[in-house]
Amino acid sequence: MSDFYGTGSRTLQDKFDTRRLADRETKLIIHNAVTDEDRAFIESRDMFLLATVDREGRPQCSYKGGAPGFVRVVDRHTIGFPCYDGNGMFLSMGNILENGKVGLLFIDFEDPRRLRLNGTATLHEDDVLLPQYHEAQFIVRVHVESLFINCARYVHRFKKLESSPFVPSPTCDTPVPGWKTLAVLQDVLPAHDLEKVRPERLRRG
Repeated sequence: MSDFYGTGSRTLQDKFDTRRLADRETKLIIHNAVTDEDRAFIESRDMFLLATVDREGRPQCSYKGGAPGFVRVVDRHTIGFPCYDGNGMFLSMGNILENGKVGLLFIDFEDPRRLRLNGTATLHEDDVLLPQYHEAQFIVRVHVESLFINCARYVHRFKKLESSPFVPSPTCDTPVPGWKTLAVLQDVLPAHDLEKVRPERLRRG
């Protein structure tokens, strides 16, 4: 963890007299293996924020949601999660192909708490986890390099009203999102989407 802080962080720590505090925090809270407490928190979440960057340094920040437990702790140094159908842009996943460095932020909004996880991600189309995720396109595995519980004092408290009906489940058909039925997109939708969209467009008249 000696190189955990970059020169920019060190510059600001020195300016605001927090270098000693930052070094102490590194020793106390930052670790490179998933603990039992980390596992319980990660696998209880139904969403997280994913930060990626391409090889030219252009960033993306993406919301990832699923059923509680959709992020799995494979072992003390690896987590995995599914890539579900999106808008076809593959911005975050494309960045991972170019530059696997990722940052994940898990948040509990009801009982404020947050956990940061940094690591290197890879994409797997034949992963052993894939059959466990209905309609997943592939699995993202992250090799954990550092993680730590972060101060939650600025996390506003929210209560979840309901789960998204679009989270794939083997117990029901996944609804077609409205934007996929727009006429302007019908000639560019992938074939597998057209098979679902055509009946939906007929139903809506």
